[in-house]
Amino acid sequence: MQLEIITPESKVFTGEAEAVQFPGLDGSFQVMENHAAIISALSKGVLKANLKENFDALDQNDSIKVDASDKKVIRIDIKGGVMEMMNNKIIVLAE
Repeated sequence: MQLEIITPESKVFTGEAEAVQFPGLDGSFQVMENHAAIISALSKGVLKANLKENFDALDQNDSIKVDASDKKVIRIDIKGGVMEMMNNKIIVLAE
C-alpha cells in the first residue's frame, strides 16, 4: 500500500508499506493492506512503518529513524495530526 507522510514544512516520506502503526488518541493502532477505509486523529508519539523494501540511506531524512536490526522498519516522531486510508493509500498530515 502507498504511504505518504506530509508535515507543514515538507513531504517526509513516500513509498510502499506492508503495515503502519499510529499513535491514536485512544491508543496505538495498526493498518495493513486492504484495511477498511479509515480517518483518525493522531496524538503525539511514534509512527512506525514496515516497508516493503529496505529504506534507502540516500533518502535519509533527519526525522526518519531506521531500525538498526531491520532496514525495512522506520520510525517518525510526530506531535499529532490526522491520517486517512482509502483504497490502499495512506495519507498522513503530521506536525
